Amino acid sequence: MSPDTALLVRQLEHADPARRQTALASLAVTLAAACPPPAETGDVNMHCHSFFSYNAHGWSPSRIAWECRAHGLHAAALCDFDVLDGLEEFLAAGRLLGLRAAVHLETRAYLAPLAATDINSPGEPGVNYIMGTGFYKTFTEGTPQAGTLTALRAGATRRNEELIARINARVPGIALDYRRDVLPLTPKGVATERHIIRAYADAARRAYPEPAARAAFWAPLLKSTPAAAAALETEVPAFEEAVRSALAKRGGIGYQQPGIDTFPPAEAFTAWVRSCDAIPAATWLDGTSGGEADCPRWIDLLRSLGCATVALVPDRNWNIKKPEEKAVKIAKLDELVRESVARDMPMIIGTEMNKAGLPFADDLSGPVLAHHADVFRAGARFIVGHTILGRYADMPYLGARACAAFPSVPARNAFFTAVGALPPLTEDGAQRLLDDGPDRAFDRLSRTVGA
Repeated sequence: MSPDTALLVRQLEHADPARRQTALASLAVTLAAACPPPAETGDVNMHCHSFFSYNAHGWSPSRIAWECRAHGLHAAALCDFDVLDGLEEFLAAGRLLGLRAAVHLETRAYLAPLAATDINSPGEPGVNYIMGTGFYKTFTEGTPQAGTLTALRAGATRRNEELIARINARVPGIALDYRRDVLPLTPKGVATERHIIRAYADAARRAYPEPAARAAFWAPLLKSTPAAAAALETEVPAFEEAVRSALAKRGGIGYQQPGIDTFPPAEAFTAWVRSCDAIPAATWLDGTSGGEADCPRWIDLLRSLGCATVALVPDRNWNIKKPEEKAVKIAKLDELVRESVARDMPMIIGTEMNKAGLPFADDLSGPVLAHHADVFRAGARFIVGHTILGRYADMPYLGARACAAFPSVPARNAFFTAVGALPPLTEDGAQRLLDDGPDRAFDRLSRTVGA
């Protein structure tokens, strides 16, 4: 990478969206020389958090799109927590770079039928990570859709402020002010638990500038010796994970067990996703919790709430050191794929990018995931197809027009997947579809895929 290119890439992380846009436009000019073409049998990452929620590298949606294109990924998707702030930026970056792109939203909800058992948030019965997949439009203030987004932000803010209050009471020497110390770490004022932990680490460095004094402060909280605490602090990702466990996670000094009113009901969230013309997704941890152990029961329960796709992080099921545990979780992954395919539910995979050390993308040629590579690539193409058809042909997957045109779910899946498999949508191609209008855009896409 030339110095000029490296400088432009760094500009993609700038807080000013205009600076990011200008840098991306300049990078796009040199794209052919700098990046391989998207690989038709390449990897996908359909679960990338940006700095609008939390990205381990501080990457914006534009930077994520650039990196995914630079790596030659077949497709990529933004997936921020509780917000759609990066939607237009990511889809525009995809068009500019020639990257198949989609946008999701992740949150936590309360799943009442499994209130007594862990699902995919360990140690928190009834709490369920859940996603909406394939958002393709924004919503104006005053609409019910925008109102729910505001409520998601407000709920996250409330939980963050309550967490900080509990931690501050226990460690007053590094007490935080949420608006002063945490929100500046975010571009649009939506903080996560990981931002809070980083702010506490920064506060400790201010309160205890001498390393020995700081190590003495952290040692009892981390249940370690001062020497071990000092050594751990030099390994930033591991240190922040340890601090997160000590302060915020289950068993930590600020942790409070969530209850039925902590998060919105799952059925309310899936209804909102559908009202946005997006697709609710059942999100899966690894198949070993009480809620997920009976895979057919779990997947049918989420389907009954309106979920039509399945989202997972495959790395959790095979990148495991203990052979016995690895064997069990690979078998669970195989079962999930079988049950999802049997129900015609496309599968969305990715690595999250919200923690240092995660792979850039899942290796679909590896010994475990190669068995499911076609399913996972088809899921990526499907959600890209939904994004294109919804945005330009007024035909979202769960909408009345799509269901009328393709009453057979397998046929509808095949059509949406074929549209997503077309060459990546460019600015010129998108403009042609806009100029066509919804009906002619649908006809153009149908002819192109031979439907």
